[in-house]
Amino acid sequence: MTRLVVGPFNRVEGDLELRLELRDGAVASAEVTAPLYRGFETMLLGRDPLDALFIVPRICGICSVSQSVAAAHALADLAGAAPPPNGAHAINLMLACENLADHLAHFYLFFMPDFTRAAYAGRPWFDEAQRRFAAPGGVHRAAAVAARQRWFGMMGTLGGKWPHTQSLSPGGSSRALDAAERSRLLARLAEFRAFVERQLYAAPLAEVAAIADWDAFQAWCDAAPGQGDLRLFAAIAADAGLHALGRGPGRALSWGAYPQPAAPVSSASPVHHESALPLFAPGLWCDGAAAGERAGIAPADPDAVTEDHRHAWLADPEGGPRHPRAGLTQPDADKPGAYSWCKAPRLAGRVVETGALARQLADGQPLVADAVRVLGCVVTTRVLARLLEFARVLPAMEHWLRALAPGEPFHVECAMPARGSGVGLAEAARGALGHWIAVDGGRIAQWQIVAPTSWNFSPRDAAGTPGALEAALVGTPVAAGETTPVAVQHVVRSFDPCMVCTVH
Repeated sequence: MTRLVVGPFNRVEGDLELRLELRDGAVASAEVTAPLYRGFETMLLGRDPLDALFIVPRICGICSVSQSVAAAHALADLAGAAPPPNGAHAINLMLACENLADHLAHFYLFFMPDFTRAAYAGRPWFDEAQRRFAAPGGVHRAAAVAARQRWFGMMGTLGGKWPHTQSLSPGGSSRALDAAERSRLLARLAEFRAFVERQLYAAPLAEVAAIADWDAFQAWCDAAPGQGDLRLFAAIAADAGLHALGRGPGRALSWGAYPQPAAPVSSASPVHHESALPLFAPGLWCDGAAAGERAGIAPADPDAVTEDHRHAWLADPEGGPRHPRAGLTQPDADKPGAYSWCKAPRLAGRVVETGALARQLADGQPLVADAVRVLGCVVTTRVLARLLEFARVLPAMEHWLRALAPGEPFHVECAMPARGSGVGLAEAARGALGHWIAVDGGRIAQWQIVAPTSWNFSPRDAAGTPGALEAALVGTPVAAGETTPVAVQHVVRSFDPCMVCTVH
């Protein structure tokens, strides 16, 4: 058995290192290291609760709105408040804008350039992949960068700026929109939709959203080979072996995305609103392969979350793994047996993966569900799920924009209690994000964050069970002489790590 250290990685957000044990030309075991400590959870202690809205967006420059949304939800839960319909729509629009921009960057800037490497020279699709995706000269890559830049212009209107958008609050959005601004946003959305339909899909959104199963998807691809980047990806994935690469734990978690507003509970209580079903339902999807587990979708229970410190450079709390509401973040850089600054989150003691694939499985999206039935939770299905979200989210954004009522409130005032607790759950582009908070004497007494990459890139727990990526890397081929194995990078990038959120 030989040892290979891979890292630092380029084209990922933050610092990442892999320690691989190789046997017979494949990964036999893996340790995933997050080598940077940042400590936002401890920075927040003792502050006014509303200070968090200025601090937590700085956790990350690529998914800052996601952190803001989770923090605002946690503070709203603490205060027993909810935004008015306009505010709820505005928050959904900002989060969707950021998430789709992340999907675009992941596909065109992080994932697809790996298929322009010399290792793939001679494949039937190689020249076309280079033309479209090579850095820096790929024509579709360049068009995607320009489209993403134009797309983010929406954020200036919706929230004032990006990143670190400051308009989000427990009571909604402080940036009210008028009718003219709504019209301009609809025009910008139509422009981005046209780009997606022209370059990514080479088909209308509705046509892609209506593909019912894996066979229908294959037939759709075969009907127009190579037209649109989704079809080219499908051809590359089949030829490059992505269908059998990076198998996940068979459990996928989503907290649910884009809650829909409803009418006030009563006219006497305009601050408190009921929530209708979110656009993407929450849930824990399971393939039923493990003993004692039933296949299907079960409720996603935030009370079942724990964090294990055994292999993290963090002091072990008394009594073993804790729920985040009682979490501990105390650095211990010399701790024996530790190899990452990331804790090991578990749901009811089990490893899960999270991300767009989990969102679509929990929501029962037919094509994704059938693709996973055929292939499993692998590199191909993770990327496919992300690309399908354009077809599902863009029409919802059009609806939210048209539902805005200029002149009606976008925000309501809500007072923070001197003592209490709250939880804020959201779906970042990379998956399930949770903020757990407690306030005492009007000051933050506890603030714990479990980010998507904390779930996916966790180290082993006290039982020695590897995290989702650590297990997914086992069996990945490594060619003789490879120091940065291309197949390993495909698996890593299919989860799209955001390591700065991991070590918040």
